[in-house]
Amino acid sequence: MNYRMSLVVVLALACLITSAATCRANATAADNQTEFVIGPDYADAPETKVHQGVPKGDVHEFTMKSEESKFYPGIAKNKPGVVVPYQRKVWVYVPKQYVPGTPAPFIVAQDGGGPAKYLPTMLDNLINEHRVPVMIAVMINSGGGDAQGSERGLEYDTVSGKYAEFIEAEVLPKIARDYNVTFTTDPDGRATMGGSSGGAAAFSMAWFHPELYHRVLTYSGTYVNQQSPKNPDSPHGAWEYHEHLIPNSDKKPIRIWLEVSEKDNGANRDEASLHNWVMANQRMAAALKAKGYQYRYVFAKAAGHTDGRVTRQTLPAALEWLWQGYKK
Repeated sequence: MNYRMSLVVVLALACLITSAATCRANATAADNQTEFVIGPDYADAPETKVHQGVPKGDVHEFTMKSEESKFYPGIAKNKPGVVVPYQRKVWVYVPKQYVPGTPAPFIVAQDGGGPAKYLPTMLDNLINEHRVPVMIAVMINSGGGDAQGSERGLEYDTVSGKYAEFIEAEVLPKIARDYNVTFTTDPDGRATMGGSSGGAAAFSMAWFHPELYHRVLTYSGTYVNQQSPKNPDSPHGAWEYHEHLIPNSDKKPIRIWLEVSEKDNGANRDEASLHNWVMANQRMAAALKAKGYQYRYVFAKAAGHTDGRVTRQTLPAALEWLWQGYKK
């Protein structure tokens, strides 16, 4: 039973034995709950399955070549200045309900072939049930590799607004042109998500460009020190978010859902390592809470890094919460 379902069951039982006023108060309290513990058993949410009679959106696939990018032409590990060409896959989900020419809300999902692969079916079901807006999903891979010295590490772990600027300047215009879609310019209608370093990238997109993105969803976010090359303005990489940036900055118009797993990366490492994902995400939640952000934090028992069981159980409800309050 996922965290959303468990709340529904508890509230239903409470309504059977209490007054209507008490029931409404309990519902309000549950809606205001910000932190959840789930597991150790997991089950796929029903929205992960294809449902008969539900309109099925179109998924387009294309490839972007690094030679065409002004932002990320390619790097060679430990060889500054050396350009190594690469290609990245991009998938675009367009719901059947989308009307061409209409500015559409959308979500950008990093590591498009990873957790984001569940998005099309989930969105078909959620849109059909009017639980999220009629929205486009851009599922984009990194330039490859992982961690320090890699193209993926450069794009995702760098604490800056460059990756969001790349999406804005090179990815969205190509999709709009090639697939006859119009992306909203309203930041409240723009979301971004990812797992691991893709999650850190998603948060960076909104943090450095809140005029572009207001909604963020992360699984096992790499809010640790993975940044390469080093930056004196953020010496601890994405660890800086909960260590300094969020506590020492004015509150930004960001709504964020984040998850970490009990057996996540570096769970047994100490603080000095700056590489404990559990500690980092717990501190992200605490920093967001202290500044009054709209957030949901989920701790998944007996689960691992970007655990597919957790994603399949929680993502539909996470998306529904993420888009609460959106008005065209």
